[in-house]
Amino acid sequence: MKLLFPILFACGTALCWGLYGPTIQNARSTTGAWSPFKPYVFIGVAYLVWACGGGLMGMKFKQDLFTFGGAQSPAMIWGFLAGTLGAIGALSLTSAMLSGGKPLFVMPIVFGGAVTVTAIVSVIQMRDVSHTSPLLWLGMLMVVSGVVLVAKYTPHGHPPKKPAVATEQAGQADVPASSSPSDH
Repeated sequence: MKLLFPILFACGTALCWGLYGPTIQNARSTTGAWSPFKPYVFIGVAYLVWACGGGLMGMKFKQDLFTFGGAQSPAMIWGFLAGTLGAIGALSLTSAMLSGGKPLFVMPIVFGGAVTVTAIVSVIQMRDVSHTSPLLWLGMLMVVSGVVLVAKYTPHGHPPKKPAVATEQAGQADVPASSSPSDH
């Protein structure tokens, strides 16, 4: 039961971030009427509204102090750094999507890469690679393999239809010229 809420929230994050790629693809101008960065402005507005509003409500619910100085300053400093990384990551992801990337290709790279980076940072923070299980490295290799497999085999839509003329010509090429229906 202790892991239920973290798992539910992690699944909620995966759902929201998994929908981010397909959603941002809809923000792309098909005619070039706006730059790829116009949607990013409102991505920032949404982050500001949800992060500040949600954070303030959560602080009130937990009866936290609304101070960020002194002993409380790591919350401000590390929170700002995390937000900066999140915003730069969102800008990179938005740029990938709005410069022609497809969600089925970009999103596996983003999430597989994020898992791998988190594992590498954890190993670095331990400062003792000798206690790292070889299964971690195998897992990272499997993540990379999984990203490639997911990106390659996710349905990409129907292949373009061949023109009728080319189909008829191809059908005639399969039948030998000297062949007649009575030969079969």
